[in-house]
Amino acid sequence: MHTAAHLRRQLFSLTSPIFVELLLIMLLSAVDVIMLSQHSDNAVAAVGVDTQILNMVFLVFEVFTAGTTVLCARYRGARDQENVTRVIGISLLFNGLSGLLVSAALALFAEPILHLMGIRPDLMNDAASYMKIVGGMAFLQGLAFTISAVLRSMEMASYPMFVTLIMNILNVAGNYTLIFGHFGAPSLGVTGAAISTSGCRAVALCLLLFILFRKGVRVPLRIFHPFPFGKLRELLGIGLPAAGEFFSYQFSQLVITFFINKLGNEALAARAYCVNIIMFSYLFASAIGQGGSILVGWLIGRHRIEAAYKMGWFCFKAALAVTVSISVITALLGHVIVPLLTDNPIIIKLCTTILFVDILLEFGRPVNILAGFMLRSASDSTYVFLVGVSIMWSVATALSYLFGIVLHWGLVGMWIAFTMDEVIRAVLLARRWRSMKWAEKFHTQASFSEGVEQKAL
Repeated sequence: MHTAAHLRRQLFSLTSPIFVELLLIMLLSAVDVIMLSQHSDNAVAAVGVDTQILNMVFLVFEVFTAGTTVLCARYRGARDQENVTRVIGISLLFNGLSGLLVSAALALFAEPILHLMGIRPDLMNDAASYMKIVGGMAFLQGLAFTISAVLRSMEMASYPMFVTLIMNILNVAGNYTLIFGHFGAPSLGVTGAAISTSGCRAVALCLLLFILFRKGVRVPLRIFHPFPFGKLRELLGIGLPAAGEFFSYQFSQLVITFFINKLGNEALAARAYCVNIIMFSYLFASAIGQGGSILVGWLIGRHRIEAAYKMGWFCFKAALAVTVSISVITALLGHVIVPLLTDNPIIIKLCTTILFVDILLEFGRPVNILAGFMLRSASDSTYVFLVGVSIMWSVATALSYLFGIVLHWGLVGMWIAFTMDEVIRAVLLARRWRSMKWAEKFHTQASFSEGVEQKAL
């Protein structure tokens, strides 16, 4: 039996490389924004609209990635390597095929999609160029998501971290060369950033495939004959509700972006800057959520339900404390950070105000991130989906229109609506974890009293 202290050490060993990897991924996005901001605020606004669309599209890949992480961890806990291999094979197959279809659609229909978003005419050329290149190579990200999830579930999270570090270095060099036209290259602006991003993702996928192969992970064709429909249903049972919640969130963000577009380019740019500043606040929550969910899934695979429950609460408390602390520091330093990105006084005022409103939002967001990961590990994805869809649309989307457009509170009013959404969902999801209704299906498989696990984590 593992003691509480040992489980916490395992959590730290899982979370640390995931934290660094997520930090590097966020830096990848932030570097694009920072370097494009030196090109123009309109370039940042155009890429910000594209990012909302691409984030929603990438959720197609999350259908299987979410299930892959949970099931690989659970089957490893049960020492069932044959089913681990089946899960990996199905996930790679699905994300590879769906990625090719998504990439073709984004490359061919970039302008019609952007027109549906109501993008302003002066942003269309930059936005369409970025969408065709980055969207057209989206399948690279789908396969990379799957391989990274497999490596994390096998407690090899340091490898995706190092691959992301290499991506960052290459992206900075690529942006510097192609956005501004150094080393004899043409000055391509947004198109240069798109080429750099896609090239880095191609290199990352090659490295991840090499690591997977070198670590002895093989997916023999025999696992597809007969096709393992049982494992497919398991993956979809976890992945579809998870992806449905993610899709609902991103689609609501697309609608909100449509509303923000009515406020003008300055509001669009301010939103893009704020998103890239704020994401560092909840970075730790995302990392401990992923690491904790792997450990919770492993514990459930061992039928250690009480230990999984207490591990979840430990992660909740840690994520909330760190996220709110960073959010407060970020808001206090906003008057220093934002002028580094833009000299537009309207954008600076908007961003610095929003950073203070966001402190309240961060009391809810880490709980939602953690609860989503933990409840999915416990096969309770449907509840997360139902809460997410109902509250996102009735509160975040509807009230952002009311506050921002009807009452003319602008972007700050919309952020108040986002805050209400996050806090309400956090209360509901935290109560679900505390109720332990997710554990009922496991009660017939394991005793609720587990000796050492009765000690508080």
